[in-house]
Amino acid sequence: MREPHYPLQLSQHLEVSQQAVMKHLKVLEDAGFVESKKVKSDKGGPPKKIYSVQQSFSIRLDLGPDLFRAEHRVLPAGGPVRLSSKLPTTAIPIAERIGGRRRVSVPEAMDLVSQLNETLERLDAQRDALIALHQQVMSRVSSAVDENFPEYEERNLVHTILERPRRPVDLDAWSQNLRLEIPDAEAIIDEVRERMLYQIADTGGRVIVAGKPSDLPWWAALGGSED
Repeated sequence: MREPHYPLQLSQHLEVSQQAVMKHLKVLEDAGFVESKKVKSDKGGPPKKIYSVQQSFSIRLDLGPDLFRAEHRVLPAGGPVRLSSKLPTTAIPIAERIGGRRRVSVPEAMDLVSQLNETLERLDAQRDALIALHQQVMSRVSSAVDENFPEYEERNLVHTILERPRRPVDLDAWSQNLRLEIPDAEAIIDEVRERMLYQIADTGGRVIVAGKPSDLPWWAALGGSED
């Protein structure tokens, strides 16, 4: 929201009932996304609650065949100078231009926002292409997953691993999602890990040595770690 709003205003903008708006505002306020405060009524009535956004975040959803990515990303904090180290080179001059200034005029803001929108569109186009390429990879691996892992739980685990190949699986979250007991989930993970180790060794022409008690997961053979 560009400025604080009353529930009635939001109801009119969104074209939904004020009751539904109030219900969602309560959930958002409990989660810390919005904040409310009471202000005097312009018409002399009782004070009214007005709501304002307290967090800056981005919600991304990519959906399609062999594709599902949902992310909630908190936007970086700080002023223009602090943001400079994370900006593309085309946006750094804008950060430098407004750094230390409290206000910019409407015409200047229109020019700066237009430049930023162009940069965002280029970055979005690159991201779209990367997501499409990601989808192509997942499409091509799906048949291999189906062939090598006959059980649904095994396939689900492999696809979970493929979402972030260099990050260990959260056993508790994964087992709860499939309503599996921890011992059963551990057995499935061990089975999938062993098959993947054989596949990595076979396709890479490498020999992976690890004793039976070893906790070495298959993704450790890939090297490195994801930030």
